[in-house]
Amino acid sequence: MKLRTSAAAAALALATALTLTACADDSGDGATPSASASSSPATEAPKPTKEDVAALDAVKVTGDAGKEPQVSFKSPLEVSVPTSRVVDEGDGAELSEGMQVTIDFVNYLGADGTSQTSTWKTKQPASFVLGDTNYGVLTEPLTGQKVGSRVLVAFPSQDQQGKAVTVVNLVEVTDATKIPTRAEGEAVKPAAGLPTVTLDDSGKPSVKIPAGYKAPKDLVAQTLIKGDGAKVKNTQTVTAHYTGWTLDGKQFDSSWDRGAPASFSLQQVIKGWTEGLTGQTVGSQVLLVIPADQAYGAEKSADNELAGQTLVFVVDILAAE
Repeated sequence: MKLRTSAAAAALALATALTLTACADDSGDGATPSASASSSPATEAPKPTKEDVAALDAVKVTGDAGKEPQVSFKSPLEVSVPTSRVVDEGDGAELSEGMQVTIDFVNYLGADGTSQTSTWKTKQPASFVLGDTNYGVLTEPLTGQKVGSRVLVAFPSQDQQGKAVTVVNLVEVTDATKIPTRAEGEAVKPAAGLPTVTLDDSGKPSVKIPAGYKAPKDLVAQTLIKGDGAKVKNTQTVTAHYTGWTLDGKQFDSSWDRGAPASFSLQQVIKGWTEGLTGQTVGSQVLLVIPADQAYGAEKSADNELAGQTLVFVVDILAAE
């Protein structure tokens, strides 16, 4: 989804909170929130070596669940591939892909053991959909665990200068809820002349741009399905299924094709998304036609193929928090 204000925000909650983006998931072009995503079949991930497992087994975690733990290890600590270890098993709901998961975590650089980020300190837990490719480094370690579990996750990464590093994280699952798979509510008749949206049996949208349709000067935010949830605030993190097209009808991104909705802060997306989704209700489906100046700028740019273009999105708002 080409929504972020910068490539550095491509995987918002995980990359921002963990400071570094896992190398194992960095297969995209860096221009989208799903920069680590691919619509092609995933290849089997490499397995941790005996040395990787031993390195993580040597990490000591002390402190009670619900509070920031003390994590200690002998530096430097390195792993060759993402490696995980369950520290404590939870007794809450079992996690499965597609669930909205909330975590607290603290992370450290394996090179010297310095702490980078702690959501216990910032009081800003991370929330995401399990299975979202932006959070792929957490999918396997957390799937099948239960709320209350504490899990160590280490992975090879790069710092901002491109130097190879290992990041060590202690993740505590604090909540998990099931969310709808598509917008649900009352159908709304759209205004005449807009792009026509049709849905397949799963709810995945397609769009037909009317012949002669001219790019609007102002943002179009047309509700197609009116959900009965709370109104979305511009400060919230939204979980949504979406597809985006250029005005010639060419699709450039779709969470549906990746098999999982995406979570993102409305403070970290293009202006057209922030303004178009604010005030909509959870459960709604919204057609957005976004002028270039509210997307990636009115002027074309060699750095972003979407700059200078009007964009069309269909967004199913599944949750907001």
